[in-house]
Amino acid sequence: MNRYGQLMAKKSVRDALRLDEVDLSTLDPAGRPIGPKTKKEAAEDLVATGEELDGLQEALYAEDSRAVLLVLQGMDTSGKGGVVSHVMGLVNPQGVRIASFKKPTPAESRQHFLWRIKKVLPEKGRIGAFDRSHYEDVLVPKVERLLTAAELRGRYKEINAFERELADSGVTLIKCFLHISPEVQKERLLARLDDPRKNWKYNPADIDVRSKWSKYQDAYTQALKNCRDTPWYAVPSDRKWYRNWAISRLLLETMREMAPKFPAPAYDLEAEKARLISNDPLQ
Repeated sequence: MNRYGQLMAKKSVRDALRLDEVDLSTLDPAGRPIGPKTKKEAAEDLVATGEELDGLQEALYAEDSRAVLLVLQGMDTSGKGGVVSHVMGLVNPQGVRIASFKKPTPAESRQHFLWRIKKVLPEKGRIGAFDRSHYEDVLVPKVERLLTAAELRGRYKEINAFERELADSGVTLIKCFLHISPEVQKERLLARLDDPRKNWKYNPADIDVRSKWSKYQDAYTQALKNCRDTPWYAVPSDRKWYRNWAISRLLLETMREMAPKFPAPAYDLEAEKARLISNDPLQ
């Protein structure tokens, strides 16, 4: 039985998907370790999840003292953009901040690697989502041998320290590794080539990255192992509907635990009601 199968009895999605041990070969990208077994069931549950999330997000916004940051990492086509659309779309967009990280520009490359990350952190009261993140700066350099082993170890330590600082400042991180199989990635890349509406999503460089699949799996393994001061969740992503459901539940469970509260009014409710009733602008 693989790791996901062994976790079937665990009660929460966070318990079921938390990466206590990092061995990607034991993780099933098409697994459904907890929750719905069909797309229909997931869709129905997503509606209820969205309603509760919307209320929690409004309370977080009103409370204005803490924030949430959803970090999405995974190979091309694993569905980072899909999660942003389907999960973050469940809540009021006014309370959301989304950032996407591509190859650093020349100007960004001259700065510390965390510089561009810190610029777009969610403000208090918001839920942030990173479509790729600071982990790009240890994954790509390892695969392309842009940094020495010592430099990579230094970055792992800096990332752990950075994430501890975020926690200390009131930012709750939810780090998701979107685990996809090479077979499903091939299907999705072909779909981008076959559908004129998706051609724009395709990048010829995706094939170059795909040819280094095993190297990227190793790079992910090292990042997941070395940056665990904040836990990682491995999300099976071969099934889009399950991926979206799982991450929506990770967000919901986290926000339930945070339990944001609407602030008490800084005025006398009854006095304001009386003022409003007695105030007639037409007289």
